[in-house]
Amino acid sequence: MSIEVSGLIKRFGSATAVAGVDISLPAGSMLVLLGPSGCGKTTTMRCIAGLESPDEGVIGIHGTTVFDRKAGIDVPVYRRRIGMVFQSYAIWPHLTVFENVSFPLEMQQTPKAELRDRTMEMLEKVGLADYAKRGASALSGGQMQRVALARSLVMRPAVLLFDEPLSNLDARLRDRLRVQLRELQSELGITGIYVTHDQQEALALADSIMVMEHGSVRQTGGPVDLYRAPRSAAIAAFLGYSNIFPATEWRAVDGGAEVTLASGRRLHASGDLPPRGAPASLCVRPEQLGLRSATADESPDAILGEITLASFLGATTLYRVRSTGGEVWEALTDQVVPGLVKGSTVVVEPAPGALRLLPQT
Repeated sequence: MSIEVSGLIKRFGSATAVAGVDISLPAGSMLVLLGPSGCGKTTTMRCIAGLESPDEGVIGIHGTTVFDRKAGIDVPVYRRRIGMVFQSYAIWPHLTVFENVSFPLEMQQTPKAELRDRTMEMLEKVGLADYAKRGASALSGGQMQRVALARSLVMRPAVLLFDEPLSNLDARLRDRLRVQLRELQSELGITGIYVTHDQQEALALADSIMVMEHGSVRQTGGPVDLYRAPRSAAIAAFLGYSNIFPATEWRAVDGGAEVTLASGRRLHASGDLPPRGAPASLCVRPEQLGLRSATADESPDAILGEITLASFLGATTLYRVRSTGGEVWEALTDQVVPGLVKGSTVVVEPAPGALRLLPQT
């Protein structure tokens, strides 16, 4: 089922939580609403579900208008065919796994044979068929979350909404369930909207990502596009650009810009020049920086510095380097380089085209 949202506005008193959001989501796609707490992403989702009544706007699900303030249309929650998976599992501990998942079907007075078949089918899909008779209170956090997911899927909703459902889980389990959730979404052709503040989660789950801030949409695009080309330094910071340095001035040069930092260091950056007079920053992702040991005859333009942190993370190593100009650079590499330890003098080498000059907001 497709979702169309136009001019969505929601106010709480004098505060505007959602300020004119538009969404066009094709059937079978997953949209991730990404942003910090208080940016309006959960309120947007609750308006689509019917749990909040917008002040303005139109909401359509598969061609049917479910909300239109001007036309006086406000279809109740139970008639929108929307399932929701919340951050809190909302599992009934006194019921078995089977009883938890089948509860919505009981409320719909589904025939017993169909109820059993549909419930067991969903438990199979989430890997909990062998736990059907187990009491829900005996489950782990990850198992409870899968029960909550199965309970939403068993209703065969037109749309499934996820409100940070993995945030309470440990990192390893979160990674595993993230993959499983993406597999289920693709297999079942679910149209989904997923709310999160975790950029890795957004990149892993989304067909498209909508970055929100202060109730407004700052950028929308596919995961690869947003990852490679954020429109502002604020969005870059949220997408994992840990190297962000305010630019004091810049000028156009062939293929980009020459950017001056507060230290006086001049570096070449790619991208369009921000408007003159607007605050801007030089940005680069940590994995786009290389490190090598410094020699006695380095170029005056080399970014020289001292390693202040070398943190082995397993598959990668994070280095923090304080340059002679005072900037602190972070480099993430999948190699452990002998001799690069805390206290070493090194040269930071950005990959070609990696440095980007972006407006601050």
